[in-house]
Amino acid sequence: MRKLLFLLPPELAHDVTLRSLNGLDRLGLASMFGPGNTDHPVEVMGLRFPNPVGLAAGLDKDGICVDGLGALGFGFLEIGTVTPRPQAGNPKPRLFRLPEHEALINRMGFNNVGVDALVRRLERVRFDGLLGINIGKNRDTPVDAALGDYRYCMERVYDHASYITVNISSPNTPGLRDLQHHDELNRLLEGLKAVHERLGGRRVPLVVKIAPDMSDSEAVDVTQQLIAFEIDGVIVSNTTVSREGVSGRHGEEAGGLSGAPLKLQANQVLEVVAAESAGRIAVIGAGGITRGQHAAEKVALGANLVQLYTGFIYRGPGLIADAIGALEDRGRE
Repeated sequence: MRKLLFLLPPELAHDVTLRSLNGLDRLGLASMFGPGNTDHPVEVMGLRFPNPVGLAAGLDKDGICVDGLGALGFGFLEIGTVTPRPQAGNPKPRLFRLPEHEALINRMGFNNVGVDALVRRLERVRFDGLLGINIGKNRDTPVDAALGDYRYCMERVYDHASYITVNISSPNTPGLRDLQHHDELNRLLEGLKAVHERLGGRRVPLVVKIAPDMSDSEAVDVTQQLIAFEIDGVIVSNTTVSREGVSGRHGEEAGGLSGAPLKLQANQVLEVVAAESAGRIAVIGAGGITRGQHAAEKVALGANLVQLYTGFIYRGPGLIADAIGALEDRGRE
């Protein structure tokens, strides 16, 4: 199936895959593509995950395939990034395969139907597993007004999310990564915690997704700020603007690079963050997992959970079982 899908333009193949998986789920057949028994429970952020291998945000931005993806054996799903208002994203083409590197470059630009449409859709899903919802700001919202966008999204998704991820690290929304800078991050976290505490009721963990394009000292500073504001977790990491080790067709396209070339860079930041956090916040490892042992490497560096995206596109659902198996083997050592 992958060979056939790879004959299509990447974004069309992506849409066909999600809609086909949805159709299979309605027929009760989606689980046939899953790897079978995936039980390997872990408790993180006060939540019990059936296994520590999740789907990263970006694959299903609009929550159109939650039921279908949920049948494949992931321990949790993360959908989004969703913004307050719908937006079309950047002009096409904006998604590029680098098969020789098991990599993708995307400059999607938070294309999504908007948080209100997402919430209406989530009210109809049957999936009862753990669902993270990744929130962001609209492209035309100034950085100094970003808190309002995050606040609105948080309020709308709170009752539907197992945890909420604050995306401040996509390279495809101008100015977004400025929110990782010390003062901007302080203002954002202070505002978000106030909203989080006001919403009350069922406690929904708050997670922040950071970029791999930072120095060790910057990673330490961000981690200290997350701890100070009692954020529940951090995802390390988003895509990179680096093109180190990448060549050939599409290698110089603008956007964020994901897949195998990201692994070392993401792992470096992950190791720094995990060491600095020392268990005080949960660490979710993402970026460059194309084999099961790559998931085990992230856990060895201090990750509590891992997420797949580009590796899942290249390797399919079998990567879920491969990653869980590698983590189980590591646990027995």
